[in-house]
Amino acid sequence: MKYKKYIKDSIKISEIGLGAWQLGQNSGWKSMTKTEAIRLVHKSLDFGINFFDTAPNYGHGTGEERLGEALKVSDRNKIVINTKFGHTHTGTLNFSANYIRESLEGSLKRLQVDYVDSLIIHNPPSKYFDGNKNDHYEILDKLIEEGKIKAYGASLDTYDDMKLLMDTTNSKIIEVFFNILHQDTLRGFEQAQNEEVGIIVKIPLDSGWLTGKYNAESNFDDIRSRWSKEDVETRAKLVDKVKSIFGTEENLAQKAIAFCLAYDAVSTVIPGNVTINQLTSNLRSTDIHISRRTIEELEKLYQTEIKKRKLPW
Repeated sequence: MKYKKYIKDSIKISEIGLGAWQLGQNSGWKSMTKTEAIRLVHKSLDFGINFFDTAPNYGHGTGEERLGEALKVSDRNKIVINTKFGHTHTGTLNFSANYIRESLEGSLKRLQVDYVDSLIIHNPPSKYFDGNKNDHYEILDKLIEEGKIKAYGASLDTYDDMKLLMDTTNSKIIEVFFNILHQDTLRGFEQAQNEEVGIIVKIPLDSGWLTGKYNAESNFDDIRSRWSKEDVETRAKLVDKVKSIFGTEENLAQKAIAFCLAYDAVSTVIPGNVTINQLTSNLRSTDIHISRRTIEELEKLYQTEIKKRKLPW
C-alpha cells in the first residue's frame, strides 16, 4: 500500500480508502450482514488501508456502528476516519448549523471514538459553501479547538462549489465527484494542492460504468434505474471510447482508479467494495501506471465530447 498526505498534523493515508456506505444494514444497495461488514473492515486493515469514509445515513446509523465495532481492534492513532453532516441517521436532511454538534456527537458515539479526523458537510445545496453567509464554519472551527475534529470541509460535485468553499472557508478536506467521465472538479486540484487541501475522490468508477460490465442494453432495478435509456446508451458509447484509448478492455476498473490516483492533489480514492474480491481487485490499481499521454487523451475526450453532454451522476 502507498500512502499520501491528508491534512496537517495527520498521518499519511492509504491511496485506496474504504468507503463505508455498504457496511450498514439496508444501505440502499446490496445489504451486508454485520459479520460480513466487520470482516471487510478487518481485511482492509490487513491490506494496509487506514482511511475510512462514513456518514450517519449509511444504513441509518448502522454503517458507523459496524465500522466503530470493527475498528476497536486498531490503534486509533494509526487510522483516519472521515464522517459527514447533513444526511441524518433517520433518513432526513438537516443542514442547519445548529445541528452540526448533535450530528457529530451521534457519530462519535456510534463510532466509539472521542474524535474524528475530519467532518464534512454531505453534498448540501450550493448556498452552504459560502463561508461569508453561513455560521457552519465558525462552529466547525470551534469543534477543532475542542479536539472533536481535526479538519473540516464538504462533499461536492462541481468546480464552482469547490472554488467557493476554498475561497471563503478554512476547509482543508474536500470529497469530490471525479472520474474519467466526470472531470469538472479537476479544475480545482491546483488550488487545493497550493492551499494544502486534501482531496478524497468519490465515485471513481462512475457507479459501475467504468468497470466495463455495463453496455447499451443494460437494465437496472436498483438506484441506477435513475438513468434513462438515452443516458445508458450515451454512457455505453463513451465507455467504448475510453476502452479504445486504453487499447484494451482488460482491468478497466483498475485503470479508472489509477487515473484518479495519477493526480498529485488526490489524497485517496474510495471505490465501492461490496466483497473482499472487489476490494482486492481495487487495491491492484495502485500498481498500475497511466502514462502522461494517456491521461492527456482522456482529458481531451472529456473536454471535446463528454463535458457538453452534462451526464447525470
